[in-house]
Amino acid sequence: MPIRVTVWGENYHEQKNEHIRKIYPNGLHGAIAEGIKSHLGEEAEVRTATQDQDHHGLTDDILEQTDVMTWWGHVQHHLVDDAIVAKVYQRVLSGMGLIVLHSGHWSKIFVKLMGTTCALRWRDDDSETVFTVNPGHPIAHNVPPVFHIPEQEMYGEYFDIPQPDELVFLSSFKGGEVFRSGCCFTRGQGRIFFFSPGHETYPVYHQDEVKQIIANAVKWSYNPPKPRYATSTCVHSPLGWMSGSEQS
Repeated sequence: MPIRVTVWGENYHEQKNEHIRKIYPNGLHGAIAEGIKSHLGEEAEVRTATQDQDHHGLTDDILEQTDVMTWWGHVQHHLVDDAIVAKVYQRVLSGMGLIVLHSGHWSKIFVKLMGTTCALRWRDDDSETVFTVNPGHPIAHNVPPVFHIPEQEMYGEYFDIPQPDELVFLSSFKGGEVFRSGCCFTRGQGRIFFFSPGHETYPVYHQDEVKQIIANAVKWSYNPPKPRYATSTCVHSPLGWMSGSEQS
């Protein structure tokens, strides 16, 4: 059975900015979805959902049919319905994987799951060097030890998040800043991966290393449905434990 992936996008910048529309003619969500498909093929069944759709594209049926969700948002976090956030939150606790990308660090869902401000330092117009600091991790599969993103927004420490369960990637920038750019968390039964590269004005989601990392994260965060077993009622008696069928 393929992994059912929902790629969620704010879908605002692509509608308002011609430069961004030229980089991402099918939207950032479209590029992220295509990257997952290109690396996972038949292992994944990928759909997209956007903020401007009814229920932000996240109806109860869609949420129930989602094993892993990716989340990209930037300037309209405040417009995301709290009721939808609560439903996504419960799905994560129940085992849905969540991959939070770039400025999704300030999304309502990530802040709720982290329990902190998730604030960081930033500035425009930089380049990023990404170091794989946990090469044995599944998300680092087929990712080089170091790779370069020619154009990127700088994200810098301090990043106000809880201590990650695992740190997979660490980034540096021309100004000397460093940033925990690939962080893993577990909340309830759900696995969460935050990955910072991906500013909307640069073609970051067309870069193969970035596509590989997101696809790897989909596989890592997937929590296969657990088999359901038949149950029986047991009672305690002077003769020991007996199933309901053994009672006379």
